[in-house]
Amino acid sequence: MFGLIGHLTSLEHAQRVAQRLGYSEYSDQGLDFWCAAPPQLVDDITVTSATGQTIYGKYVESCFLPEMLSQRRIKAAIRKILNAMAAAQKNGIQITALGGFSSIVFENFSLKNQQRVRDVELDYSRFTTGNTHTAYIICRQVEQAAPKLGIDLSQATVAVCGATGDIGSAVCRWLDRQTDVQDLLLIARNQERLQNLQAELGRGKILGLEEALPQADIVVWVASMPRGVDISQIPLRNPCLLIDGGYPKNLDAKMQQPGVCVLKGGIVEHALDIDWQIMELVNMDVPGRQLFACFAEAMLLEFEQLWTNFSWGRNQITVEKMEQIGTASCKHGFQPLLSF
Repeated sequence: MFGLIGHLTSLEHAQRVAQRLGYSEYSDQGLDFWCAAPPQLVDDITVTSATGQTIYGKYVESCFLPEMLSQRRIKAAIRKILNAMAAAQKNGIQITALGGFSSIVFENFSLKNQQRVRDVELDYSRFTTGNTHTAYIICRQVEQAAPKLGIDLSQATVAVCGATGDIGSAVCRWLDRQTDVQDLLLIARNQERLQNLQAELGRGKILGLEEALPQADIVVWVASMPRGVDISQIPLRNPCLLIDGGYPKNLDAKMQQPGVCVLKGGIVEHALDIDWQIMELVNMDVPGRQLFACFAEAMLLEFEQLWTNFSWGRNQITVEKMEQIGTASCKHGFQPLLSF
């Protein structure tokens, strides 16, 4: 059995979903209540592969909210992720994907050093961030969507915002080795990590956001938005492909410039309907078929009976592992979302 650990996008969103799911005691409560709320198993999932194989899973709502990332509430955020992982393990789930901010909180606060959660000794081989599949899907979106806009990759400049993160660095490695993009622009806050990535790739220009974006034919956004920055005011090329790999995916509402096409990054479409309700609750356009690629990674590992932490640790994603999960993705009927 596979598991998915997720969370909603805001307190208001969580209150609406709680009412819909029948958790009336959650629906009118403020953030303090949600900080204390335990994880809940709220959805049973059935997925059938293009091969005919069927697997079963559960969705674990962590009750984490992005508002908990403030310094005053960060301990609650950490507790939420660990408690959700413990709940998944106690329910016998063999491989569980950490969705949204779950994997970011886990990595940034080195939660792997916390082995025990109450009466549960966490077995980290049961968990995956899903980042390898997400990075693979974003790269395939670049490769397949660019020609639709008349962008020739061999002459294109690609800017990767969040280049030193787990997904961003993997995207850079793939674009460097598997495509013939003309130029890579590397954008991130940590200059030392940027220089290390540049040295690893043997290419790429390190630039600031306002300098890089106007030069890019393709922008891959896999970073948190810096405070006070409004990228809608930065002039982009026409045409320009903007891959929104963040969560929540809201760059389409912010970018209204002529010729800028925003694609929801890291989203896959399955060949067959999935029996679940959670993607409807997070407002996916086609909730029976579309899902986050990180969640799909747990499904793929279950299909392949590869119950291991396939994606784990910062900057450990290789092109070879992206190819491996990509082969499984195609085999079982997952394709990158390509609708603008």
